[in-house]
Amino acid sequence: IFTDPILLCGPIIAEYLSIPSVYFLRGFPCGMDFEATQCPNPPSYVPKLFLNNSDSMTFAQRVKNVLVHVLEFVYCKPMFAPFEELASEIFQKQVTATDLLSRGSVWLMRYDFVFEFPRPVMPNMVFIGGINCNQKK
Repeated sequence: IFTDPILLCGPIIAEYLSIPSVYFLRGFPCGMDFEATQCPNPPSYVPKLFLNNSDSMTFAQRVKNVLVHVLEFVYCKPMFAPFEELASEIFQKQVTATDLLSRGSVWLMRYDFVFEFPRPVMPNMVFIGGINCNQKK
C-alpha cells in the first residue's frame, strides 16, 4: 500500500491484509517516524520541527528542545488514540500507533538535506526532497 501514514488508515489496512506498505510523508508529528524506524533521535541534538532551532543550538535551546520532546507524549497520545483503539479492535490485541508504523517497508521522506539539518536516518528511509518544487519562471 502506498500511503500517507498520518491518519494510520493505510498502515491498519496493510497490516490487516499482510502486505508491505510504502509511506510518503514530509514529517510526522511527535517524532513517531524516528521511534517507529528505531532511528536515533537524541533531543539534545535533533531540533524539533516547530521550534525553528538550527542544528547548532545554545544550551537554553537544547533544554527547551528536550522539554518539548518530553511533552510530546502528552499532546500526541490523544491524537492517535482513536486509531489505536480501532486497530486493537480489528486485531484483537493491544496495538499502538508506533507498532503499526514500524511495519513500514519504505519511508519516502520529502526532506532534502539542502534545506534541512543533518540527522541520522535508517536504510529504509529514502529522501525525495524537491518533489514539490515549482518550475522557475
